Amino acid sequence: MAAYIIRRLLFMIPTIIGIMFVSFVVVQFAPGGPVERVIAKISGSDTGATSRISGSQSGDFGPRGQMQAGGADGVASKYRGAQGLDPAFIKSLEKQFGFDKPAYERFAKMLWDYARFDFGRSYFRDTRVLDIIKEKLPVSMSLGIWMTLLTYLISIPLGIRKAIRDGSRFDMWTSSVIIVGYAIPGFLFAILLIILFAGGSFFSWFPLRGLTSDDWALMPWWKQILDYFWHLTLPIIAMSLGAFATMTLLTKNSFLDEIRKQYVLTARAKGCSETQVLYGHVFRNAMLIVIAGFPSAFVGAFFSGSLLIETIFSLDGLGLLGFESVLNRDYPVVFATLYIFSLVGLIVNLLSDLTYTWVDPRIDFETREV
Repeated sequence: MAAYIIRRLLFMIPTIIGIMFVSFVVVQFAPGGPVERVIAKISGSDTGATSRISGSQSGDFGPRGQMQAGGADGVASKYRGAQGLDPAFIKSLEKQFGFDKPAYERFAKMLWDYARFDFGRSYFRDTRVLDIIKEKLPVSMSLGIWMTLLTYLISIPLGIRKAIRDGSRFDMWTSSVIIVGYAIPGFLFAILLIILFAGGSFFSWFPLRGLTSDDWALMPWWKQILDYFWHLTLPIIAMSLGAFATMTLLTKNSFLDEIRKQYVLTARAKGCSETQVLYGHVFRNAMLIVIAGFPSAFVGAFFSGSLLIETIFSLDGLGLLGFESVLNRDYPVVFATLYIFSLVGLIVNLLSDLTYTWVDPRIDFETREV
């Protein structure tokens, strides 16, 4: 197993490089880069997310960005809206954002820096990217970990129960509830929860924004824990709805498929109790397909799946950060979040494989290729 783990860890290196290379190439052809965003800010045509550039920054651009009599067609023509600006100013912008170097040199430098977890500084926040990520990470970790844990703790026992009582009244009405839950989009259910329980129209039992209260640091430790989960209750419920339905039905169908196999009949014929048959024989086989879906479920909940929930509940996490950075063309933040997403996904995938061997010791990855 040690050799397999080492191979997988080594295989992560070309995988990460490939992901970053494809993303880097795509960005080179994407219109509206940071230089064009600054130009739009100067010309007053920027009405998007980049209007957050501070006044001091835009003030610095002004004197250097005055029109010159000779024009700037040779340098500025490649940027939309830059005609008439001082070529020296355009070149200074390119140097500021690192675009004065060839693409291959910028990509090589990015890989070297990222290998040391040096993500540089944000283009428009004047802050180290790593500090920004550290600030947003607790929100995404809270949503991803607790949502995944809650989903698995409820869905697996419920799915097993439904498989055992397949076709019963319990199975029918729980399936109806699950199907309805699956059909309701998470963001719509989040709005419903706000209306009902967060002061929308009925009750004001839960807070509407943030991960903790303003006076959280002054609370005793046990109140801090309660306050933390008090703020997380509605977002976690809203995020868990769709994943809960999918995981429950997946568990049920997996167990039903195993229960009908010949080895189960053989175990029962030998006098094994239903508990021994279910958890001693069926469980480890049926759980393999459930474990297989864990990496995508976890990474989706950790990052992309939390974007709308973060927006609705005013939780400033990595999902919202990545989305805003794409709109702002804040490439250091975009690539840093992509790097972290990919790295976490690969590590979780490895942990999923290791869980296979824990659930079913018969699986041996040592004899398989990566």
